[in-house]
Amino acid sequence: MGVLPTDKFATKAIHAGAHTDLHGSVIEPISLSTTFKQSSPGNPVGAYEYSRGQNPNRQNLEEAIAALESAKYGLAFSSGSATTAVIVQSLPQGSHAISIGDVYGGTHRYFTKVANAHGVETSFTNSLLEDLPKLVRDNTRLVWIESPTNPTLQVTDIQQVADTVKALNEDIILVVDNTFLSPYLSNPLNFGADIVIHSATKYINGHSDVVLGALATNSTSLYERLAFLQNAIGAIPSPFDAWLTHRGLKTLHLRVRQAAQSAQKIAEYLEQSEHVVSVNYPGLPSHRGYQIAQKQHRDGLGGGMISFRVKGGAQGAALLSQSTRLFTLAESLGGIESLLEVPAVMTHAGIPKEAREASGVYDDLVRVSVGIEDTDDLLEDIKQALSVVAESI
Repeated sequence: MGVLPTDKFATKAIHAGAHTDLHGSVIEPISLSTTFKQSSPGNPVGAYEYSRGQNPNRQNLEEAIAALESAKYGLAFSSGSATTAVIVQSLPQGSHAISIGDVYGGTHRYFTKVANAHGVETSFTNSLLEDLPKLVRDNTRLVWIESPTNPTLQVTDIQQVADTVKALNEDIILVVDNTFLSPYLSNPLNFGADIVIHSATKYINGHSDVVLGALATNSTSLYERLAFLQNAIGAIPSPFDAWLTHRGLKTLHLRVRQAAQSAQKIAEYLEQSEHVVSVNYPGLPSHRGYQIAQKQHRDGLGGGMISFRVKGGAQGAALLSQSTRLFTLAESLGGIESLLEVPAVMTHAGIPKEAREASGVYDDLVRVSVGIEDTDDLLEDIKQALSVVAESI
């Protein structure tokens, strides 16, 4: 489709990457062919040769993701973890990375169990801005942050980190995992990030039926390096998964806004509940990163993710998670349905207890992904589940 004559998000969500085929199809067909005809050796009939290198559905999705992240380039991968792996694989052997401490368990696992075996050492910190000057080494090539973090929803001033990183070493790549917010609520590249990544399994697809990862960047050199690895490693999504994700992306703005509006009301209730120890939600004025969120998030929205510590310890958290009627006890997030989980024994179980608790991931922490059901129904479900805990503990 080329450059759209608008910068309005909803219009880009519907039309970016939406190319018309020979038959004038309004919705792109799924191209399942693994290989494409050549008119003579080395001269493909069209733009494609072999689907690991590129496929029409993947290319359309990549264009759409780039448009929504205000980026020049987008790349899609078989999962969010594969996206992480390709970025780390792009670093020279013997490189050093710095990661925020409160990070998705799968990312922590990759840095500590896989990257180190390939010569990339990672330092973790829960005070990134304060610790950066003393953590950066001559061989530091990557700084990795989530904002908000998973699962304690700490908010980082991306522009301040970017300025600090570039002042220390211009060769360092700043990567921001934007999964918790989606491109609708925040565009980290606009605040100085070099690469923004997503587990597109979550909000971008939004229907809990696809595993897929994505990244976007404005750097031609980074794009070329990562696109080479995408093809060489082969960590690509299927055409059908790319098609489904592109379809889901078209309603991203509607879904995320509804989820954020419901999450705001639920977080406000949790904050005043006598059955709750503490609440993590960037949309609350009491949140330590509230002012940063007001600057970095669209319309100051806090997003659809909440985490909170429930009274009763691990027993209280387990009981609450089994007492909801609309919130399903399951890992993942960002779908149309509401989910909840206990990170200490689920998504972050692989992180040692001491490291978990240093980041605020206690046994009584519950993480909630607010879906797009009726707000009042979701709020009532949380209320009745907390009542069950209060009566039992």
